[in-house]
Amino acid sequence: MYEYDVRIGFSQCDVHTRLNITELIDIFQDCSTNQSYDLGVGFEYLKKEKLAWLLNYWELNIERLPELCEWVKVGTSPYDFKGCFGYRNFYLKDDKGEYIVKANSLWTLINMEEMKPVKATEELKAVYVLEEKLDMTYNSRKVMIPEGEDVDISHKEAVVIHPYHLDGNNHVNNGQYIKIAMSALDKDVVPKALRVDYRLQARLNDVVYPVVYERGNVWVIALNNDEGKPYSVVEIRG
Repeated sequence: MYEYDVRIGFSQCDVHTRLNITELIDIFQDCSTNQSYDLGVGFEYLKKEKLAWLLNYWELNIERLPELCEWVKVGTSPYDFKGCFGYRNFYLKDDKGEYIVKANSLWTLINMEEMKPVKATEELKAVYVLEEKLDMTYNSRKVMIPEGEDVDISHKEAVVIHPYHLDGNNHVNNGQYIKIAMSALDKDVVPKALRVDYRLQARLNDVVYPVVYERGNVWVIALNNDEGKPYSVVEIRG
């Protein structure tokens, strides 16, 4: 298990001085990036090998979000490799060692020259110690668009992709999709669960068209391209 302590800063908090959900995702992504760098298989190694791990899916179980200036422990560990796929858990623990957030994620290893999935090499797999899966929910990675007369549908203002949305792979960063979805939701929701299904890569100057589907305390936000196909589908449970 790879873990370290983090203190929640003011710039990471929402209007209630709780950790913002998009900042939570950033903390998790930084944790796995730091682990990979410490093991010698970080961004520069992958770039040299013409490889990249692309995120397919997030699932978060949220007991509570930490408060301003609270110390938490962030941790991560891979728990399986299957072909081109890598499976990884994340968590936050409070100062008593209790889990307050648990997360599951699915990644695909891509050959960036051919833009094709490839199996993880034995060299790459050998540096990671596989751990037991966390005790949490493990739903299907596909987030479905809800249907039916009880679903309220609203189309939100389109978002043009700017350089600040991008990461080192020159596509929209995983956390930015969640930030766009939360902005489209336009509600003061503290999520108890979050799922994100990544389907297409948005790049500079692309336009994202958010569509919000609401049923009770569940919101699904489809972040579509100009053909109506989702770049990403985000499910939020309040």
